[in-house]
Amino acid sequence: MAVNMLRITSRRAISTSCQRSSGITVYADRLDYPAPPCRFVTEADLTSDMQALKTKEGGDWKELSLDEKVALYRLSFDKSYSEMRAPTGEWKYIVGGVFAACAVAIFFYGLQKKFIAPPLPETMSKEWQEAAVKYNIAIRNNPVTGIASQYDYEKNEWKK
Repeated sequence: MAVNMLRITSRRAISTSCQRSSGITVYADRLDYPAPPCRFVTEADLTSDMQALKTKEGGDWKELSLDEKVALYRLSFDKSYSEMRAPTGEWKYIVGGVFAACAVAIFFYGLQKKFIAPPLPETMSKEWQEAAVKYNIAIRNNPVTGIASQYDYEKNEWKK
């Protein structure tokens, strides 16, 4: 069922890729549907040279030169498949935007740390933590698996 739904929605998307609305043709080069049913250049936009080339299109293609074949291709499609797949360099803008957003976030973090955040509590100081370890050893806190199990009370030093 999901496959059928995907097939139906893809057909709808393909059919809408080349719609005419109020005289304007919406043409889009897409990798998933590289040959839309409409042409890139509409009949109304053809110049006299293009119209002459279009009449030659109905004849033998062996008589057409390579430039004429390319011009006929460009009447139907904006880009070739390899041009659509060519790298655009868009990743550079994305990476730059991510780095800019990170820089702004770090800047605001620094401002908050410096001017807004309260000072750290005294329990975060090195002296307080050392005193807490001495206290836990003195009261023999958790002697089986805790910090007191790593202290030798007979020699008054840490076990090795």
